[in-house]
Amino acid sequence: MKKDEFGPELVIEVYDPKIKLEGFLVIDNTARGPGKGGIRMTTNVNKEEIFRLARTMTFKTALADLPYGGAKSGIVFNGNAQTEDEKKALIQSFAKSIGSLTPKKYVAAPDVNTGEKEIEWFVSATGNWRSATGKPANLCMRVFGKPGEKCGIPHEFGSTGFGVAIAAKIAADLSGISIKGVAVGIHGFGNVGSFTYKYLTEMGAKVVLIADSRAAVLDNNGLNPKTINKWEKEKKHLDKYPQGEKIDPKDFWSQKVDILIPASVTDVINESNYRDIKTKIIVEAANIPMSEEIEKKLWEKGILIVPDIVANAGGVISSYAEYKGYNPKKMLDIVEKRITKTAKIVLKTSIKNKKNPREVALEIAKSRVKNAMENRNS
Repeated sequence: MKKDEFGPELVIEVYDPKIKLEGFLVIDNTARGPGKGGIRMTTNVNKEEIFRLARTMTFKTALADLPYGGAKSGIVFNGNAQTEDEKKALIQSFAKSIGSLTPKKYVAAPDVNTGEKEIEWFVSATGNWRSATGKPANLCMRVFGKPGEKCGIPHEFGSTGFGVAIAAKIAADLSGISIKGVAVGIHGFGNVGSFTYKYLTEMGAKVVLIADSRAAVLDNNGLNPKTINKWEKEKKHLDKYPQGEKIDPKDFWSQKVDILIPASVTDVINESNYRDIKTKIIVEAANIPMSEEIEKKLWEKGILIVPDIVANAGGVISSYAEYKGYNPKKMLDIVEKRITKTAKIVLKTSIKNKKNPREVALEIAKSRVKNAMENRNS
């Protein structure tokens, strides 16, 4: 874990021997506001991964110019071997252990294997409406002193995928490529990947390649939206998908597409596959889909890369909208405006100065965080 001028401010390990809870919370930096970051539940989640993700959130929230800092939490979870009741017990025990830090220091959200249901469990355990965002739409509270209600905006509204699609269109426009008919590949077909597919298809893009944890499907004519939507709603895996050509998941990265969107897990693009990639644009829908070293090598090959801290900020922008009590329509309007503004600044500067987009994005983000730190200490 790299400690530097930005943080981390607080690293907590939680253990409950009764239910074998092992969890982590990293609050990286709160100079701009409470640390914002989701709860990740995977078999091999660890403190180092959570720190890397918390640092990403520090810069992502600054780049989107939101009144948040960066944080992240993780709970070791074997999804296949644990029941829903066991999962709820893990989340609520974790929530109670860190509850005193929410929402002043940390505001939770959905992430891998956590959605609106899990966030409702978390909020119920902390006893504080503001301890997390991504809550169910029907989970409301009265606003003291004002008429009306504030309700949750679950990530099932697709804010992250919507932002990724907006970022992809901007990158295509700046590369002289029309989004209509452009060939797209999406790795990962959970909440982010499926909504990215939806919004890009509505823009006229042709998604020809998708993959989930079990299989990859290729159809150079474009995957059928009706079939895909039915498959996604029924939460089926792609290994049984009835159309297109099944390809070995390892061969996903060697398929030629115009826009490649990693929307699955951390470090999915790595030493074993990055040399096979044949694309013009990479839009990072997942957090840290590759190391900065590999990212730089791909950029040096001439691939325009939209970094995660730009492309997938729709989720945290949605969190801000929920925190403010906005409705989903206003939330999506804000996501579009902020993603558009940030993506254009970063990519235009990158192209003009022939500079790695991540370097450009980090310079802006670091400057904003440093200013906030200086103002807090003055």
